[in-house]
Amino acid sequence: MAQHPDTVTRILDTAEVLFAERGFAETSLRNITSKARVNLAAVNYHFGSKKSLIQAVFARYLDPFTVRFHTALDELEARHEGGVIPLEELLETMARSVLEVPAERHSLKVFMRLLGLAYSQAQGHLRRYIQEQYGSVFTRFTELVRRATPELPDAERFWRLHFMLGTVIFTLSGLDALRDIAEKDYGEHVSVRDLVRRLRPVVVAAMNAPLPEPLPAQREAG
Repeated sequence: MAQHPDTVTRILDTAEVLFAERGFAETSLRNITSKARVNLAAVNYHFGSKKSLIQAVFARYLDPFTVRFHTALDELEARHEGGVIPLEELLETMARSVLEVPAERHSLKVFMRLLGLAYSQAQGHLRRYIQEQYGSVFTRFTELVRRATPELPDAERFWRLHFMLGTVIFTLSGLDALRDIAEKDYGEHVSVRDLVRRLRPVVVAAMNAPLPEPLPAQREAG
């Protein structure tokens, strides 16, 4: 089937915006084809299924992100000559890598909303896909964080990393509303870089916070 060269791009552009606005389950292929001005056969021809289309939307961000993040971690490890990399440097490097790819496409808000949906909606195939295709870079980052926070039990580190991820996703996916509030209520004009500069010490402090007190049942068992 012959297709106009921009058909795939138009489908992906439309799909990512609709998925971010409505969610995966709530967005039908018909919604996408109608807004992208293509027929259903074009989506089936290029992607095969809705699941594959969802995965392709994420691949547009995660393919270049993975390459950049691996390169950035290589540079960090070389600079520290195999020693422990401070947590703040790891988080700064991750933030910079996360921002670079969407910034090129002017779609940071969309990317963050998609990441939030990947965790909050029942899309088991997507979590498996991300783990299979991109798990190596996240495993590498988690190991470097483990070395930087040896005092944290593994389970506690898992929770804190996900609390951090949730904070970042909530903040950056609601960027427009937060900017409006900051401008109207506090007279501040906030760039994404300003926001990351403010966010960094908060998430570092959260990762380094004292361990929570054990529950009464846990104290008794101990």
